[in-house]
Amino acid sequence: MCGIAGYWTPGQITDSTIAKRMADAIVHRGPDDSGVWCEPNYGLALAHRRLAILDLSSAGHQPMHSACNRYVIVFNGEIYNHLTLRHELELAHAAPTWHGHSDTETLLAVLSHWGLEAGLKQLVGMFAFALWDRQEGSLSLARDRLGEKPLYYGWQGNTFLFGSELKALRSHPAFHSRINRSVLPLYFRYSYVPTPYSIYTDIQKLEPGTFITIEGKPNQVLRPKAYWSLHQIITHSITKPFSGSPVEAIDKLEYLLRDTVKEQMITDVPLGAFLSGGIDSSLVVAIMQSMSPRPIRTFTIGFGEQRYNEAMHAKAVAQHLGTEHTEIYVSSDQALNVIPKLPKLYDEPFADSSQIPTFLVTQLARQHVTVALSGDGGDELFGGYSRYSTARNMHNRLNHLPDGLRVLMANLVGLVPVSKSARWNRRKFLLSSLLRSKGNTAFYTQFIGHWLASDDLTLDKHEAQCFLNDINQQPSLGDISDEAMYTDSITYLPDDILVKLDRAAMGISLETRVPLLDHRIIEWAWTLPQSMKSQNGHEKWALRQLLYRYVPPSLVDRPKMGFGVPIAEWLRGPLRDWAEDLLDVNRIRNEGFLNSDVVQKKWREHLLGISNWEYLLWDVLMFQNWLREQKI
Repeated sequence: MCGIAGYWTPGQITDSTIAKRMADAIVHRGPDDSGVWCEPNYGLALAHRRLAILDLSSAGHQPMHSACNRYVIVFNGEIYNHLTLRHELELAHAAPTWHGHSDTETLLAVLSHWGLEAGLKQLVGMFAFALWDRQEGSLSLARDRLGEKPLYYGWQGNTFLFGSELKALRSHPAFHSRINRSVLPLYFRYSYVPTPYSIYTDIQKLEPGTFITIEGKPNQVLRPKAYWSLHQIITHSITKPFSGSPVEAIDKLEYLLRDTVKEQMITDVPLGAFLSGGIDSSLVVAIMQSMSPRPIRTFTIGFGEQRYNEAMHAKAVAQHLGTEHTEIYVSSDQALNVIPKLPKLYDEPFADSSQIPTFLVTQLARQHVTVALSGDGGDELFGGYSRYSTARNMHNRLNHLPDGLRVLMANLVGLVPVSKSARWNRRKFLLSSLLRSKGNTAFYTQFIGHWLASDDLTLDKHEAQCFLNDINQQPSLGDISDEAMYTDSITYLPDDILVKLDRAAMGISLETRVPLLDHRIIEWAWTLPQSMKSQNGHEKWALRQLLYRYVPPSLVDRPKMGFGVPIAEWLRGPLRDWAEDLLDVNRIRNEGFLNSDVVQKKWREHLLGISNWEYLLWDVLMFQNWLREQKI
């Protein structure tokens, strides 16, 4: 795991000190080594920061050249099947003379032999890389299938910039900090800036499962090309569903997950895992421990507030499995001390409050290991969120109504007088929006939003189009549960869950790996019927049945808790002064992004206990906190 950065100003002389400055801005992603390589006559520079995981020797130094000297690469991530790929290259008499055992060297050989697009399809792993083709004079960027590793890019004048984090791009003198106002409504609705956008104008996130090639034409329009498509995977799975018995399904899942975990346990540095005591993390740890001759290191944080505390459940699972378990109980003060770090960690507005415990547990793990496996991904893949069933039930009640009646009801709801109850007014507008929604995905994206259009929060009303609000991009899969899971898999998962994990962990130089997001598991899981994902009121049925082979149901069967913190209470207590400063009327008016009256109304209602607006206020506070950090 590493950090990459670089720039290309066609026709100019390269300045290696600028590239080094870009890399040094993300030193936390790779404190072990650094490197810069320039193609002076092309105005191109590649920079790298290394967190050494495989092959700790200088043979893993980057930027790295291919054996044929045609390609130069900067690479972030892990290729889990790189030893298998080496063997295939050797059988095809296409392997170079290996200088070490790093997966970067393997990746270069794969791309040299198969080419970029075909080579990407061979890879099993998480990655983002930049590849310079010296023969063609072109630069290609690529990102893994699910978006585990980040990659930003864009033209700033005549200079093309790219990097693992925005702070690398901001370190280049050509960068301009112009906020993209059209993404603000999306951020406030979903608590993150959705791909392909970033918070800055003209800077984008490369979409998962795609690559782009830049040919040195200033301001060249770049259109990512997909080498893997979850939509195509799902469409194919509908025509060829799994036809075996439930036992056969669990056997297949166990085979796939054991194979994946085995690959992801390969490392030359200390290894461990996060353990919450829930279904997903317990299953990953159980399989790890079953394949390890020594106790696996596991890590949990606990809270004094019992409704947020899962530490005792994690401890029980750890004792049953025989792991070497480490837990700490975090005080409110320790959790609150994380908040000043958040704007710098996340680099653009990001308002999932579980970012706080996520940072704390990664911080704990980093004291003992350099690589940690995580159970993320199970909810999106196997239907684990309760909102799926809630949305389905509400959708089924409304969907049987004729279209004309739904429009009439929406109009009638809109005529209901404004109430003194802010929460009732929001529910009224949401119901009207749901009645008007066209398609299952549109229904779901309305259902999960925070700030609604009716809230009139942002001063600029134009809203950038993306999958979440453009019905033309939303496929019809027939079942709303499938469409909700698909929506989360291509939006919430890469833009929230994986961002939260990557920035928290890499901010302290910890590599995280996510076995449930192996694309082979994903492709197979989408062939399962909904009855093997949700059954008799139990979400993630298939994962549960597999876990029961390792852990008694009594240790893991309980309502899903989530990874939360008491934001509502903190805003009325220890965070009140901090929030008051960020929500100051004059500050908000001078900044010119938000309607200060709307913000103040929500803040007063929350303080008085009239309504609990913790999620909406946290969205605003994280934006304000980020603005202050960036001095915008």
